[in-house]
Amino acid sequence: MTAFRTPRGAVAIGTTPLLMGVVNATPNSFSDAGQTRTLAAQLARAEELLAAGADLLDVGGQSGVTNEAEIPVAEELRRVLPLVRELAGRGVLLSVDTYRPEVAAAVLEAGAAIVNDTSGLLYPDVAAICADARAALVVMHNRGRPKQRLTDPALYDDVVEDVVAFLRERIAIAADRGLDEEQVIVDPGPDFAKTPAQTVEVLRGLHRIEALGRPVLLALSRKDFLGVITGRRPRERLAATLGAIAALSGRPGQLLRVHDVAEARDLVSVLAVLRGDAELDGDAQLAEHLRREPPAA
Repeated sequence: MTAFRTPRGAVAIGTTPLLMGVVNATPNSFSDAGQTRTLAAQLARAEELLAAGADLLDVGGQSGVTNEAEIPVAEELRRVLPLVRELAGRGVLLSVDTYRPEVAAAVLEAGAAIVNDTSGLLYPDVAAICADARAALVVMHNRGRPKQRLTDPALYDDVVEDVVAFLRERIAIAADRGLDEEQVIVDPGPDFAKTPAQTVEVLRGLHRIEALGRPVLLALSRKDFLGVITGRRPRERLAATLGAIAALSGRPGQLLRVHDVAEARDLVSVLAVLRGDAELDGDAQLAEHLRREPPAA
């Protein structure tokens, strides 16, 4: 059992991972092609994910696509703040995907509990802001800059060692800014400044990242490395995503960032029972309405 601290208290994680549902407040996400452009659509998507079993939600106002420039801070705030205020007001545990200090400060004040910084703490002030707000901070491995596509097979002598060293360094920088280690979540950064083969190498060496002793966020859903393995577009990568989760989950302290929460919830529930982390009641029986498909209309 491991835990991370937020303004709402400690969040404990056992061998069954927490599921972080993705709500994009962007018109150009790589995975959903702008399906949630309006606040109403974003709220409907959030409610759908929560009903499907999401433990928390990750809101993003700037797409990670690398064929467009960074958007202005004001535009990122315009996209995310109404959604954060509404969901936080409903008591939802919220993460916001941002690396900008101005956005981090605003969303934490609006009720978010976690800053998901995919830049690798490009701006250390983000750590100080999280420290002041008693919020959690996701520290991700990323040798690139925002909106930069960096895929160089020769970039690392040992990519797993680079990830571990980078995360240690960034955790120390965050500590210098006042962030307690209990507020830190680490992310090995699949696809970020990595070729597909480098991402696979990092995931095969996940135990070395877990040895840092902090909860691990795994953002595997629909990622490019899965597209390379399967030859499928983002929304066709559900089976590949579930395969990656099945291969890597079951160790304590994981958060899984996923688009398809219902399917991921089914998977982790079955894995928990088959691995002995959860039990079925001895007299459990299948409900009658689940025994067969209803007749065609």
